[in-house]
Amino acid sequence: MKLSEFKFDLPENLVAQHPAKTRDESRLMVLHRDSGKIEHRVFKDIIEYFDEGDVFVVNDTKVFPARLYGNKEKTGAKIEVFLLRELNKEIHLWDVLVDPARKIRVGNKLYFGESDMVAEVIDNTTSRGRTIKFLFDGTDEEFYKALHDLGETPLPRESITREAEPADKERYQTIYAKHTGAVAAPSAGLHFTREVMKRLEIKGVEVAAVTMHVGLGTFRAVDVEDLTKHKMDSENFVVPSETAAIVNRALDRKKRVCAVGTTSMRAMESSVSANSRLKATEGWTDKFIFPPYDFKIANCLLTNFHTPESTLMMLAAAFAGYDLLIEAYQTAIKEKYKFFSYGDAMLIL
Repeated sequence: MKLSEFKFDLPENLVAQHPAKTRDESRLMVLHRDSGKIEHRVFKDIIEYFDEGDVFVVNDTKVFPARLYGNKEKTGAKIEVFLLRELNKEIHLWDVLVDPARKIRVGNKLYFGESDMVAEVIDNTTSRGRTIKFLFDGTDEEFYKALHDLGETPLPRESITREAEPADKERYQTIYAKHTGAVAAPSAGLHFTREVMKRLEIKGVEVAAVTMHVGLGTFRAVDVEDLTKHKMDSENFVVPSETAAIVNRALDRKKRVCAVGTTSMRAMESSVSANSRLKATEGWTDKFIFPPYDFKIANCLLTNFHTPESTLMMLAAAFAGYDLLIEAYQTAIKEKYKFFSYGDAMLIL
């Protein structure tokens, strides 16, 4: 398929700047692949579509406050430092993005607030990318606490144009977030509340976790018309043996296995055994899913409404069927659904 086939015009007022007042009060569009039927519900109604023995596979990655602001030595210029991934824990070496990048060269030092945190630029990696080394005297625990105190919730700038607020620390995080490492939230999971989880448990629906640390590569623009030529950035993921057992038991019993979000789907599709079952895996994946694609594990997908020409929208189209997804997006715009990270949800059955 071609990139241009995923282009659509989205009114600015449909881009969610804040989450719904209550997580499970977001709207829920339900797509039925077999009939093409589209339903309009509220998220907490999701329970009605699942029965005993069905499984939700969630991504339990935890977003860390990855956006820091420092000052360049001598000039005092304000520099944004966006932490991407830790390269070496012992010497506090990190891959980062800096802005404005033109001011930051190898050898420059950055000072952060009133703290003792200082970083030195070690290498240029891309036009905005740098490798930096934090110069910090203290324990690992003190170092990470300092980063956490200095950091800001990394709301996606391409869609949320306001500044981060204290409430975002809790709302831009799933209620089941466990393993720190993501620079963006797996947004399909943001709609779950403890009440919804409890009601699923009472109904006999199981919840199993994978971990995929969402990187900015998930949101990187596709800049080639021929989708077969696009390369995804690698992201670290784990499929525990317990999760594989739960999912495979559900598949054997012909139950629903619902991937909560595109990251959970990509983790599972990166961990398929020879007999089309989920296997325990730990590693990196750059799997790019776009139509047409034969899904091996999940038979249901919960996702948000994504940006035009994004890899997330392409995965949803591969699962729903291109024509049905485009119809759903046109309907969502007409019905004024909210889009992107803090937006409404879509359940594809």
